Amino acid sequence: MAFEAELRAALDAVQKASALCDAVQQRLVAGASLQKGDRSPVTVADFGAQAVVSHLLAQAFPGDPLVGEEDADALRASSNDDMRTKVVEGVHTLLPELSEDAILGAIDRGTYEGGATGRHWVLDPIDGTKGFLRLEQYAVALGLVVDGEVVLGVLGCPNLPHDAAAPSGPRGSLFWGVQGQGAHHRPLADRTIYSVSVTALDDPAGARFCESVESAHSNQSESARIAADLGITKPPYRIDSQCKYAAVARGDADVYLRLPTRKDYVEKVWDHAAGFRVVTEAGGRVTDVHGQPLDFSLGRRLETNSGVIVTNGRLHDRVLASVQRILGEGSGG
Repeated sequence: MAFEAELRAALDAVQKASALCDAVQQRLVAGASLQKGDRSPVTVADFGAQAVVSHLLAQAFPGDPLVGEEDADALRASSNDDMRTKVVEGVHTLLPELSEDAILGAIDRGTYEGGATGRHWVLDPIDGTKGFLRLEQYAVALGLVVDGEVVLGVLGCPNLPHDAAAPSGPRGSLFWGVQGQGAHHRPLADRTIYSVSVTALDDPAGARFCESVESAHSNQSESARIAADLGITKPPYRIDSQCKYAAVARGDADVYLRLPTRKDYVEKVWDHAAGFRVVTEAGGRVTDVHGQPLDFSLGRRLETNSGVIVTNGRLHDRVLASVQRILGEGSGG
């Protein structure tokens, strides 16, 4: 089976990073009253998760570079001694053998620029920082890119309910997809594997949108106009992070829109690589707002793409037409 060793290593790395993030969240967020604007807990988890994933991947595939969101320059500053200590303590709960220098070096592996040839991994150690701080949804997102194409994606979603209809029930899952092998998920707490597939809905009027909690991440007023244009009456399912990709992949929602909030914004590869492969393997479709495939071959950013549309596939053309119509009206076209 293609990429079997890569998937095994990726699942192990994301599971361990998810455990670190959950521990930090419970200790530093749930266990304390944070002052407004204090992002230190998510910073600790961000750096710690990147160190864990980077180190484990380097052990398994020493020739594979990493595109990550973080580097360790800020942690090395004497003014951040307390932050650095907390990062090291967090990593040591999982990898006690690593020295401080080794942890900082693992974080710094994430500076690779990516590109169209060879292999590299793409990591967002915590996607959904505000969700993390609200004790809501966030994801550890890891993808493998080979010659510019995402061939494997893993999402760790520590707070996502196993059943969207039972939000107070058990939570925490891993989702993954490997090119040509379908999509799957299993609870973080056990090894039972389930297949994942998008809905079979082909009438947009019955669809449910999934969109960001934060309005800064997507133009929600235009999303509402698109929903009205398609005859959608269900309220949007608002959650943070690439958990939205997981929601579409397993049928909790049918459409995820990330509409541009400003003309000069360019999406980052780590915000979409893992989710793209999971949804695609679940039978869905992912394009930008112009209907173009997401191009992961251009480095750290999706330079030629604008916005993202994720659907169950059957609805894609009609959603795309509505998006182009509404966005065209908004620009005066």
